[in-house]
Amino acid sequence: MIVLLQRVRQARVEVEKQIVGQINQGLLVFVGFEPEDNETVVSRMLERLLNYRVFADQDDKMNLSVRDIQGGLLLVPQFTLAANTTKGRRPSFTSAAAPEKGLDLFEYLLGQAVEKHETVSSGRFGADMQVHLQNDGPVTFLLK
Repeated sequence: MIVLLQRVRQARVEVEKQIVGQINQGLLVFVGFEPEDNETVVSRMLERLLNYRVFADQDDKMNLSVRDIQGGLLLVPQFTLAANTTKGRRPSFTSAAAPEKGLDLFEYLLGQAVEKHETVSSGRFGADMQVHLQNDGPVTFLLK
């Protein structure tokens, strides 16, 4: 499982010019799944995301998590994160989970996130999405 998280002041996802997910301050998280991923991997990554300290405390140090600030979590499926880009000029997607498995894992992630965090929103799996964001920092991390 690969996630790219960005600290944002606000973010939204549109599909066919309709907003399908949005948050104010929080984390925009792009999610890619690999063939060996399972629910255990997803659960561990969710806990990591919810507790990852990327927000500033009173001393302007990154010591607060999205939970600590009661921020939003916007989950966006993005299978291209799992692409193999080591050879040539075109990415290979053989290292990404099959679409059916990716959908199952994304739905599991979303369900677990809704149970464990107050403000959760998402993009739509398999859709052509437009993602709009106001990056805060910018602060961006790749977690594997």
